[in-house]
Amino acid sequence: MGEKMERIAGAILGALIGDALATGCHWYYDIPTMRRVCGAWVSDYRRPAPGHYHDGLEAGECSQSGLLLVLLMESLLARSGYEEEDFTRRLDEEFFPQLDGSPRQGPGGYTSQSIREAWRKRVVEGRPWGQCAGYADTTEGVERVIPLVALLHGDLAKMAEAVLAHVALTQKDVTVLAMSLAYASVLALLLRGETFDSRISHRLMAAVQSGALPFHTVTGGDLAALPVDERPLRPGEMPSPDALLTPGNIAAAARDPAVVIEPAWKASLVYGMPCAIYHQLPAVYYLTARFPGDYEGALLHAVNGGGQNLSRAMLTGALMGAQVGLSGIPERFLRGLREGERYLDMARRLAMLA
Repeated sequence: MGEKMERIAGAILGALIGDALATGCHWYYDIPTMRRVCGAWVSDYRRPAPGHYHDGLEAGECSQSGLLLVLLMESLLARSGYEEEDFTRRLDEEFFPQLDGSPRQGPGGYTSQSIREAWRKRVVEGRPWGQCAGYADTTEGVERVIPLVALLHGDLAKMAEAVLAHVALTQKDVTVLAMSLAYASVLALLLRGETFDSRISHRLMAAVQSGALPFHTVTGGDLAALPVDERPLRPGEMPSPDALLTPGNIAAAARDPAVVIEPAWKASLVYGMPCAIYHQLPAVYYLTARFPGDYEGALLHAVNGGGQNLSRAMLTGALMGAQVGLSGIPERFLRGLREGERYLDMARRLAMLA
């Protein structure tokens, strides 16, 4: 497998493994309770506890987040590219009929707020796609786009357009869109072989100045003020590039010996355990920077931090997998992932398409 295929397969399998690994111990906001129920240190797949979230899934099965990622990957492969109409048809015909609008129901054992809102607007109210998004400030959209980034990472402008359109199917808050695109852009750079360090934000800002990323800014790639008058926002442009600055700032903090979060799983306490994207992404960036080259270390600290550890592990898993490649993911995680062979075959085919 070539280096590009290694990175793409690593990102996709890395995300799905993170999802499945956290599913068995998801949404414990009281750490002592999590340790009592799930053990002192979660290091492999486990079945959810009876009566807890995702009860009924087997160890190594993906949650709904992982299943939606796979649904998008199926669409990309079937159409040899991204066609919104094909993906939304799959939601209408294959996915939404399995929902009833309640949270603890549906494929994967739980349906998130943004998906429930889209289901209500589409199925109950009969609205067309384009009018089904809600204001959930969570990470479902950015979790789904991982295979889309893998496909289009070679062209940041095309990737950005597709990512924003796709996330906007279910979430329309501009902060969520900006932070989702920022994460997608980081993932794209890592798939190109770049390093996750304090300079990554400078590289992202340079992409803004070149016109590749649609953020409005009055600073250059070195973050210095530009000697020009401020121009108006262009259609579809994010109003602020601050979401692009966060990864570099946090990477610098993770490498600074004077900044101590010990043990690393406590990043969930520092940045926040809840589901909102502005809690999730800082912890994801911190763990990615804290464990360079160590997929297992980053992932297990993401999982063992409790709270919304599923999103934290899924998003960390993609960034780490993009860096270490498939060969850098422990064999036991690949072997224990339910339907892992099918997912790996799909990831390889997507890499060839990319």
